[in-house]
Amino acid sequence: MRHVREILRLTGSGVSKREIARRLGVVPSTVRETLRRFADAGLSWPLEPEVTDSALEARLYKSTSSKQGRRQRAEPDWAWMHRELKRKHVTLSILWEEYIALAPDGYRYSRFCELYRDWEGKLSVTMRQAHAGGEKLFVDYAGDPVPVVDRLTGESRSAWIFVAVMGASSFTYAEASWSQGLGDWIGGHTGAFAAIGGVPRLVVPDNPKTAVIKACFYEPTVNRSYIEMAAHYDTAILPARPRKPRDKAKVEAAVLIMERWLLGRLRHQVFHSLAELNAAIRDLLVKINDERPLRRLGLTRRQLLEDLDRPHLKPLPAAPYLFAEWRIRRVGIDYHVDVERHYYSVPYRFAKAQVEVRLTARTVEIFVKGERIAAHMRGSGDGKHTTLQEHMPSSHRRYAGWTVERIGRDAAAIGPSASTLCGLILEERAHPEQGFRSCLGILRLVKAFGQARVEAACGRALEIGTRTYGSVKSILDNNLDHQAAPQRAADGPAIDHPNIRGAGYYH
Repeated sequence: MRHVREILRLTGSGVSKREIARRLGVVPSTVRETLRRFADAGLSWPLEPEVTDSALEARLYKSTSSKQGRRQRAEPDWAWMHRELKRKHVTLSILWEEYIALAPDGYRYSRFCELYRDWEGKLSVTMRQAHAGGEKLFVDYAGDPVPVVDRLTGESRSAWIFVAVMGASSFTYAEASWSQGLGDWIGGHTGAFAAIGGVPRLVVPDNPKTAVIKACFYEPTVNRSYIEMAAHYDTAILPARPRKPRDKAKVEAAVLIMERWLLGRLRHQVFHSLAELNAAIRDLLVKINDERPLRRLGLTRRQLLEDLDRPHLKPLPAAPYLFAEWRIRRVGIDYHVDVERHYYSVPYRFAKAQVEVRLTARTVEIFVKGERIAAHMRGSGDGKHTTLQEHMPSSHRRYAGWTVERIGRDAAAIGPSASTLCGLILEERAHPEQGFRSCLGILRLVKAFGQARVEAACGRALEIGTRTYGSVKSILDNNLDHQAAPQRAADGPAIDHPNIRGAGYYH
């Protein structure tokens, strides 16, 4: 309107139209058109004081536009077009061509775009963000926990609400967990993927310490287990920029909705278990996703999910991700790794090496430079050892698994004399393990001489009072097991010699 008033002022001063155009930097046709409109509006210069810029604009231009607007134009379905723009390769130009094909007397392209931008500007902040179908899943925790009261003790414990929302459809998922730890964080993702029925191309978290080890604008460092989960589902992790909440405005709005619906509407309800709280959350999610249409779009989040996101989601894997944690450990000199107060063996050649341990609820896997060198069933933290025979050196393997009970069982299988002899050998040692080698040597003589001869040799050794492996082997080598042991005289010495007087001498 500043140019209009200047054109009218200069014209009233007798300045030519060409000179007015040169002074104002406009084309002469603009000056002529403005003066024509001024004359048609029945106005005169100078203007009355009450004629404001708005009133002047209405007098000069509204009359013309109202005449042009008398012809009824077909109004596009802006909500439908807004949804269509979320599809890949769809532009306003394509939508206008489809619209004008159905309504040849409709809006021209420039006016069509202008009207759409005006309509889009009336949407909420989060809805104005452009998210392609199936592209992004935003995840975060609600800021306030929900108290869960134990029925027996009355003790209150906080439960945290994990929230996930799809970018294009705003489909929302939530579940409660006892912590914000890595296991519960990944469990929330697993539940969200199952609820959505597919996997998006990107997962956009905030920068929680459990998932993002180092928050960085350029190269954030993501937890290894979190990356492993993403690889299992064939998706990628794209953390939001630090201190940039608009990067995840979708989930911020979803968190606000969950807090208001859950904490606000259920503030008078007392939850006594995590399962009870999650049941209440599921009921609210049905109302949010399936029963409440989004304003100005006219469709529910579930309908938008099926229409926009579902065609572009990746399929779920055959089995859900099994949560695993990673530990860095050093192998001890005894080729065992201490993990959660239990010791697991690795091949002995890796003694003193640094290894990576992958822990699941049931298994323990040990890696060196990405190569798995050992796998065990997970044991309890009781300070015991889990050792595989193939991990031991041959010198250790020879005696591995031998115990007092096992030696007793194997000796009893040979015969009572062998069982008695081995038992005496073990009893005479300060530590039973010191007699293992002697007993093992006696038991292994069965391979060379047979069970019957070893039993007979053990019986002869007991008779002559010797309790060594060497004595039993000597008896067998000299075939003494076939001979009876010499009988001792009851009255005289065991050896008949002139120099030995015997016990009768002293009577």
